Order: sequence, then C-alpha cells, then structure tokens
Amino acid sequence: MARRTRRPCLLLVLAPLLLTACASGANGVPDQGFVSGDGTITRTATGDRGDPVEFRGHTLQGRPLDSADLRGDVVVVNVWGSWCGPCVAEAPALERAWQELRSDPVRFVGVNTRDQRAAALAHDRRFHVTYPSIGDDGGRVLLAFRGELPPTAIPSTLVLDRRGRVAARVIGQVDAATLRGLVSDVLQERPAA
Repeated sequence: MARRTRRPCLLLVLAPLLLTACASGANGVPDQGFVSGDGTITRTATGDRGDPVEFRGHTLQGRPLDSADLRGDVVVVNVWGSWCGPCVAEAPALERAWQELRSDPVRFVGVNTRDQRAAALAHDRRFHVTYPSIGDDGGRVLLAFRGELPPTAIPSTLVLDRRGRVAARVIGQVDAATLRGLVSDVLQERPAA
C-alpha cells in the first residue's frame, strides 16, 4: 500500500511541473503573449531624461491624436490590451485617477496593443473609460517608446513631463494612488521655458 500512496503523491507533485514546462516560453515563464511586470516604478531626474517621445495614431473612435498636441501638459500613457488580465484589473484605477486629475494640466492616453477594435471598445464601455486610446497599428506606436519600455511589458504606464520626456514608468499593474503621486511630482516641476 505504501507504494500506491507514493505514486499518486509523486504524480500530484510532478504534474504541475510537467504542465508548466509545456506551457512555458523562454526562461520557464508561461507564454501569455506579455510579460506581467511586478509594478516596479522607475523615476528619472529632470536632467537625466531623454528626448521627447513622439507618437501619433488614431483613437479607437477614429480621431487623429498626435503627441505634439499634448506638449505643455503632463501626459499619462498606459499600454493595455483587453485580453490582458492585469490591464483589466487596473482599468478602474486608471479611470479613477483620470477623473481626479483631469482639472489639472494632465492628459491620459491609452495605447491599445494586439487587440481587436471591437474588443477594445467593449473594454472601454465596460469600465467607463473616458480618456482616448490609440490603436497600436501593428506595433508602430510602441516603437516610439523603444528604450523606455520592453516591447512585451503589458500593462505599462509612463508619465511624460510637459516637454514630452519620460519622467516615470510603472512596469505592471498600477493603482490610482501611485499614479496620482507620480503625476503630482511631475506637476510640481518647473515648467519648461
């Protein structure tokens, strides 16, 4: 009887390992099509920021959006997909932060990636998202953020200063309080001359 008891227990221990190996991508991480970050926050001092990020595209509603038109405001850019669990989980927090900050010189822009337009619009309706999102157009919009964001780090959130430079980023799900704090810090910086 002892052998019979051990074999099922051994199978119970090995089964998850075997299943993980079959469903894993490189480095043993499940291949979800995205890398779920841990919420790591990176802040960049004013003097260490790179060039302004320039991006353009069309919103999910078909209107053109150009980052040049956002200069002078602090801009929150959130990369998301309706198929991404952490993106779905953070959607209410992003909308809450937007509602709390919209009277300040702050703009929110989503970058919807690897998604069907209908699914993205349904996501926005479900979570009552009122700020615009650009369709990523096959990765062209995300190319503007190369060097700032890993290409599969979804969700990710960037805070751009008034000149359009990356002041802070969160790789992974962000909560409203954290986002408000990051934006508040950038709002307190002296405006560019």
